[in-house]
Amino acid sequence: MRRPRSAFFDRFHRAAGQAPMQYLLAWRMALAKNLLRRQVGGMAEVAQRVGYSSASTFSVAFTRFVGQAPSQYARMPAE
Repeated sequence: MRRPRSAFFDRFHRAAGQAPMQYLLAWRMALAKNLLRRQVGGMAEVAQRVGYSSASTFSVAFTRFVGQAPSQYARMPAE
């Protein structure tokens, strides 16, 4: 018998082309990039708005995903 979690994972992966957690991370980081570029609030507010409990955990995740710190990203000219 197939476990429901595995069925969901397989179906999601087929539909979205990536695992659910990868999709969630990419979505959160896209929102964060937008907020940082628009300079909407400080780091703690951006972190909270995209689902992180602290600015430091957000900063670590953002840096790993984007390749630069959120403060650096916010200062860069728009692409």
